[in-house]
Amino acid sequence: MTESDPTPPKTLIEELMAILQLERIEENIFRGRSQDLGWGRVFGGQVVGQALSAAEQTVPEGRSVHSLHGYFLRPGDAKESIVYLVDPIRDGKSFTTRRVVAVQNGKAIFNLAASFQIAEDGFDHQSPTMPDVPGPDELLSEQELGRRYLERLPEAVRNKLPKALRERVVADKPIEVRPVAPVDPMNPGEREPIRHVWFRASGALPDARSTHQYLLAYASDFHLLGTSMQPHSVTWLTPGMQVASLDHAMWFHRPFRFDDWLLYDLEAPSAQGARGLSQGRWFTRDGVLVASTMQEGLIRDRRA
Repeated sequence: MTESDPTPPKTLIEELMAILQLERIEENIFRGRSQDLGWGRVFGGQVVGQALSAAEQTVPEGRSVHSLHGYFLRPGDAKESIVYLVDPIRDGKSFTTRRVVAVQNGKAIFNLAASFQIAEDGFDHQSPTMPDVPGPDELLSEQELGRRYLERLPEAVRNKLPKALRERVVADKPIEVRPVAPVDPMNPGEREPIRHVWFRASGALPDARSTHQYLLAYASDFHLLGTSMQPHSVTWLTPGMQVASLDHAMWFHRPFRFDDWLLYDLEAPSAQGARGLSQGRWFTRDGVLVASTMQEGLIRDRRA
């Protein structure tokens, strides 16, 4: 920053919001920058969040997303931008439907269908209760855990990991993540397919409901596939494992703020055919269910 440029640098969460807000390049056409989280491919949550953001920017005012369903078609290149083509399928009295195709280098890498609704009063209940787990203030962050894991690795093994990934593991992040029962990615052991993780934006967010929703959509791709691999003593870092998201669905139940802690309650009811199915529920600190997620992913074991 110079005297002639008094604009302060963006915080990490502001940088992430800028990535998810997109650039409008034509009517119903948007372009998004990619971020590299250390493995060269575009993070699935980024594409989900950007596609939802693109759809939301074409929706009449006063309507919020209540569900989305997407398919990952090809891996994205983290060095290239992504173009989002929005098809305004329907605008009804209460509901709006949008279809979005994410394109990179002339090929579709992801498609999304999302539905938006006006605010309405109606019946209200929730059947799952929030799990009784330690709060975020009692837990270590993923950066602190990652630093400990890296320090314990033999130097030869540590050096085999991509440099960008090693740096990413210990770097500050736009979203704070605190696992209740951390899993050592290099020595996971066998566990039940259940996981609990606290999430929160690393800084204050604007009041716009859509901002909190597409940030939650971004974060919802973390930890889902990892939960489905827990009974099998492997992680995405296990040599020989091919891991990728195949589809992603999400339902938004109630308003929330992502700059306050939310608990991601994860469970993987099935794994078969080199695929794992995971589901998640998002709770506020006082136990209100605000969103639900489901995902099937590739968990192919090539070690044999």
